[in-house]
Amino acid sequence: MESPDRTVRIAYDPYVLPGGWTIHGHADGANGKWSAHLGRQTPAEIVAGLTDALTRPCSAHAPNVWAPLQEQNWHTRFEGQDYMATSPDGTAWMQYGQSPDGAAMWWTGAQDKQGNGWMANFTPNTPMHLVQAFSTELASPDPVMRPRGRVPHSAQIRTWSVSVKPSQLSAWQQARITAARAATWARNSARSTRPRTSARPYTPADGARTRR
Repeated sequence: MESPDRTVRIAYDPYVLPGGWTIHGHADGANGKWSAHLGRQTPAEIVAGLTDALTRPCSAHAPNVWAPLQEQNWHTRFEGQDYMATSPDGTAWMQYGQSPDGAAMWWTGAQDKQGNGWMANFTPNTPMHLVQAFSTELASPDPVMRPRGRVPHSAQIRTWSVSVKPSQLSAWQQARITAARAATWARNSARSTRPRTSARPYTPADGARTRR
């Protein structure tokens, strides 16, 4: 899939290693090109949280990637030069670090005791509001719906059965499409009326400033 202005491209390829989702963003003058890579087993809800953010106008507030994690009691700490957050059960994590030349990098993933898991990463210049959208879904405590037989066997996963009609699935899909179209219209309207401003430098939760 490609955005109407051809600045963002989304692809899914399960046949190459490591495979999965790749989102590419072109340089837009102030920012260089960027990409996000999400493994094949990345939950659909987390992928959707990231792609939904592509269609929404940016918030007037500076993005804070760590805030959604801390709200769900994730443990945050420094590990050497990197800053990391780990879920309360220890199965998921998100990490921020810098290369020797100061380029920012994000790594994240999840794995249970049975070895089921996935990984994702974001290259330098990835817009911070997209990384925050990802961390929001990563930390979400909301239950997810899966077809019977599609849930990994794990003592850390609790399941229960619900009945869903095809008409309900169709209605939910249509609601998402309608919301995405409305968000795209709002974003395009904001771009045409709002003066351009330079992005604020990203600062981790402890106040340390990111080098550029």
